[in-house]
Amino acid sequence: MNLYDIDSEKLHEHFSFKVDLGQNPLRVDKFLMLRVENVTRNKIQKAALNGSIRVNNLPVKSSYKVKGGEEVKVFFNRPPHENLLIPEKMDIDIVYEDDDLIVVNKPPNIVVHPGHGNYSGTLINGLLYHFKKLPKNSNNRPGLVHRIDKDTSGLLVIAKTEQAMIDLSKQFYEKKSKRKYIALVWGDLKSDEGKIEGSIGRNPKNRLQMKVFEDDSKGKTAITHYKVLERFGYVTLIECKLETGRTHQIRTHMKFFGHTIFNDERYGGNKILKGTTFSKYKKFVENCFLIMSRQGLHAKSLGFIHPTSKKSIEFNSPIPDDMKSVIDKWRNYAIHKKMN
Repeated sequence: MNLYDIDSEKLHEHFSFKVDLGQNPLRVDKFLMLRVENVTRNKIQKAALNGSIRVNNLPVKSSYKVKGGEEVKVFFNRPPHENLLIPEKMDIDIVYEDDDLIVVNKPPNIVVHPGHGNYSGTLINGLLYHFKKLPKNSNNRPGLVHRIDKDTSGLLVIAKTEQAMIDLSKQFYEKKSKRKYIALVWGDLKSDEGKIEGSIGRNPKNRLQMKVFEDDSKGKTAITHYKVLERFGYVTLIECKLETGRTHQIRTHMKFFGHTIFNDERYGGNKILKGTTFSKYKKFVENCFLIMSRQGLHAKSLGFIHPTSKKSIEFNSPIPDDMKSVIDKWRNYAIHKKMN
């Protein structure tokens, strides 16, 4: 099949990207590698060969160099898998439920909604099995008012009715919800509490990451309040309170602040960023990485106004076992270090 053999009327758009104005000419296959999760260069090159990759609506080869301002789209002759929502039997930790909403405690390593590379086994697939009909949000996601990352554990509220979806979404948009996270971060914070402000947008060098920009036009306003809970020397346990809710907000802000979240692979926290050069210490940290094979971030509490009763309600969830075990190990390490 050559670049022009595909019937455009049968194509379905899977991805769409606007190339940053400051982007230097870059091969379209490399460009997409930086933007699409769980994809190989071989798959991208095959897609280009089949005419599935288009720049400004024209099919291009994988060697085509994209430039600032161009629009890159990827098409296939089937609908995106994430649009084919299939109910799946799944154990869900439901903290609270009534006629309007559900509050769930999501374990780590569970994706919230289907997307590229994660077409099944998501929280949404499980929710659709338990609740046959859920209202869709502005992104066509059933029940979702907000989301947390795959490797972040903790609380989520799910709307069961159209009115609850509208009401709760408005609260989150207007920053009226209350969200607190527990995070284990690298380093010893200077202050016991403080505020991190910095606009957050996509990292132009790695679109799978977010970045803090000094230029507000390149990102959205983001504010995180932090408070130290415990100090362990090389790492610190903190509480983060969100004033805004940007993608990867805490992860991005803490990296910008110089205290990357412990074992956050995407932002470099899966390397030893603080501590000694002793091999015994290295083995200790690597053991912690094995016990908690994800970033040390947990959405511990969630509060909002109930859409029907108009009463303020708040929920709390315990720190998961993997994160608790690592915190205990660091606590014992800090005590032992002081004694020597």
